Amino acid sequence: MIGKRVCIGLIVAFFASASFAATPWTAEQDHADMMRQLGITELRPGANGDPTAQNAANYDPAKANPYPVWPDLLKMADGRPVTSAAMWREHRRPELIGLFEREVYGRIPSGVPGVTWRVETVDREYFGGRPVVAEQLVGHVDNRTAPGIVVDIRATLVLPTNAKGAVPVLVMFGPARYPSPSQPNLAEAARLDAALKATLIARDPSFASIFAAHPGFELVKPGGLFAPPPNDDRVTKLIAAGWGVALLDTSTIQADDGAGLREGIIGLVNKGAPRTPEQWGALRAWGWGASRLLDYLCTRSEVDAAKVGIEGVSRWGKAALVTAAFDERFAMVLIGSSGEGGVKPHRRNFGEQVENLTGTGGYHWMAGNFLKYGTERGRLGRKTANDLPVDSHELLALVAPRFAFVSYGIPKEGDALWLDQQGSYMTTIAAGRAWTLLGGRDLGQGNDYRAAMMPPQGTDLLNGDLAWRQHDGGHTDGPNMSYFVKWADRRMSDSIRK
Repeated sequence: MIGKRVCIGLIVAFFASASFAATPWTAEQDHADMMRQLGITELRPGANGDPTAQNAANYDPAKANPYPVWPDLLKMADGRPVTSAAMWREHRRPELIGLFEREVYGRIPSGVPGVTWRVETVDREYFGGRPVVAEQLVGHVDNRTAPGIVVDIRATLVLPTNAKGAVPVLVMFGPARYPSPSQPNLAEAARLDAALKATLIARDPSFASIFAAHPGFELVKPGGLFAPPPNDDRVTKLIAAGWGVALLDTSTIQADDGAGLREGIIGLVNKGAPRTPEQWGALRAWGWGASRLLDYLCTRSEVDAAKVGIEGVSRWGKAALVTAAFDERFAMVLIGSSGEGGVKPHRRNFGEQVENLTGTGGYHWMAGNFLKYGTERGRLGRKTANDLPVDSHELLALVAPRFAFVSYGIPKEGDALWLDQQGSYMTTIAAGRAWTLLGGRDLGQGNDYRAAMMPPQGTDLLNGDLAWRQHDGGHTDGPNMSYFVKWADRRMSDSIRK
């Protein structure tokens, strides 16, 4: 009964604080509205993971490259070659940023309100016997222009307590809970147990006989009934290496569905109105939130602001890449199993396709304009991935000359072929030209993406500022975390020596 009342209270609080359109607004309605704005009358269906379906995803390498010629990374839109680092920084990079904003991920509107951060609670925890201080942070977004839409960004900052100076920090997209919450000691647990039993007996005296019959039974004990979930091994590895971690909850920035586009930070900026085609999608919104957390981290003396990275897996892997591409303050990025919309090339027909992100399932991640490239019929005619003015190698190249680590697992362990590991390796090969142009080191495997063949699983291509490794696990970057930390520490150390 207690739990039921708590749940009801939470539901009431949610509806009291949220903002909704005058009538319910579904993802289907929002998607249809964007199609209307773009004059699209028919979209092609996305590839189907069911091999017996009519539009089953292709996994035949012989059919995987219908558009083998990708946009030239080092050629301006007017045909001029990019021949120097200065030309890249002053002309080509801004040109690519503009294209990705307009056609793929969306532009952040002007006038996005500021964020005020505060420490809500503090917990002293341990990882592998190492003491840390974990802080629950709340970043309140100024909502005076739309008071009914509340955006409170939640994050957990975990810092080692015995560090001799400012430490590197990896911002990780995911739930912002305490990663290893401290537990009551024996005396505290005994007090809580006694108080809880007394409360239950007061509500129902018949409980007294049950407790009397089982004198050793404890409702509360360290590591017992209310034990916390197991530690995230990735966080443990980072703490062991002397790093800090910031866990950032994307759901508190922008909901991961189309129905939520009139809420969250996107809805707040639009005052509850639908998006226009060039405006940002959820990936860019999550990146905006990561940048605002970085603003705060830069104010903390315990954090080395020049050594803050961003990490994510799957849809968060897409978001991590987008974040690092647009915000050059992030020194490094770990991109885990990102697939279509991340490192996977749009022009390659293998597994997930552009059309999977133009349908109702994933369109909210992208700008509305991205729907054009899944169009079968519409005002602008039929368009395909080959009509995109950019591709994923150019997005990855926007991280250069900073440090980028591309991580995948293996299909038999759950990192499905759907993600196109081979295509993502081709992207990484093609992107390397930006690193060498800017004085950095690529994978050291050349830059001919059409001839590139993914190396055997476990091959370490970790000697450059751009890195690749396919681990032996599933849909996670956990098995690569130790490799990432050693690689990043080495690259940062080499950078300082230069």
